[in-house]
Parts: sequence; structure tokens; C-alpha cells
Amino acid sequence: MDATIIDSLYEDNTSVLTHLMEANEISMYSDLDSKLKKVLVMSAASYFEAEIRSIIEAFVSRASNANAAVIGLVKNKAIERQFHTYFNWKDRNANVFFSLFGEAFSKHCREQLKSDREVTEAIAAFMELGETRNKLAHLNFGAFPVEKTSAEIYGLYRRALPFLVYVRKKLVDESGIPARRFGSPD
Repeated sequence: MDATIIDSLYEDNTSVLTHLMEANEISMYSDLDSKLKKVLVMSAASYFEAEIRSIIEAFVSRASNANAAVIGLVKNKAIERQFHTYFNWKDRNANVFFSLFGEAFSKHCREQLKSDREVTEAIAAFMELGETRNKLAHLNFGAFPVEKTSAEIYGLYRRALPFLVYVRKKLVDESGIPARRFGSPD
């Protein structure tokens, strides 16, 4: 996957951290790393939310043959302010998300992921970042302790990226699953 704004954020700040360490400015290094890891969590989670929303919009657009009314309905009722309802963050799997697209799609993805360790690990990293983001946002951002280093947070972000690739492949490239007749069980 191409470099993103998260990669730039990390690389720019890592060079400052390296400089501080080389200058033996341990207090400044520790302070910057403490702030950077929180910014990385929030930035990565925000990036993932924007990407998942974009993927769902592309899926709906393609599935509805770009029907503006369908796209508007889905954006207004299923996408806007709904991202954090797509996942059960503590589960470290995406079963809740997959189930939003019906039982057949959910079952297909769960079966496929049994033999895909990379995406399964990507989902766990994605979920950990989402859960940490929620804790930062709701449990006093300034005082909440993030136990991982900025390098570890960045590592979670990089490990989570294959989940976005998988979701885009399943929904946009493969258009979910073959259409069924309206009203038939999925």
C-alpha cells in the first residue's frame, strides 16, 4: 500500500525523536514520544474511519448503479456518525462489521479468513487501534496512559492496513456477493 499521511506524520516526528536521543535530551524525547503516540492513535483511527466510509460509499455506488437516492440514503442513515457502531472493538475480529452486509457475506468472510493469517492479524491491529482511540477520546485524552511506544503504535497501523485492502477487495472489487432476489433470506 502506498505511503499515507500517517507514514509522513510518523517519519517526520521520528527524525525529531532521533535527534533528541542523539543530543541526550531524554526528557524532551520522552515528552514528544508521549504526545506522538496519542496523535498517531487518533490519526490512524481517523484515517481508517475515512477509508472504511469511502469503501462503503464506493460499494453502494457501484451496487446501486450510482443511484443518487440510494447513495444519499445510505450516507445519511448508515454511514454518517455510524462508524463506531460497525465494530465491537474488544472482540479483535470484524464479525460485527461483516454481518452488516448480511449473513451470507459474513459467513463467506469468516470462512475465508480462517486461512488468511495476514488479514486476521490486520483486523486485530485495526481493532486494537480503534479501542485505544475510544479510550483516548472518552477517558481523558491528556491523562490517559498509552502503554505502547510511538514505534509500536505505528507498527499496529502498518499491520492493520491489509484489512482495508481486504475490505476494498470484497466490497468494491468483488461487489460483495452475488445478488439474490429481494426478500429472499441471505
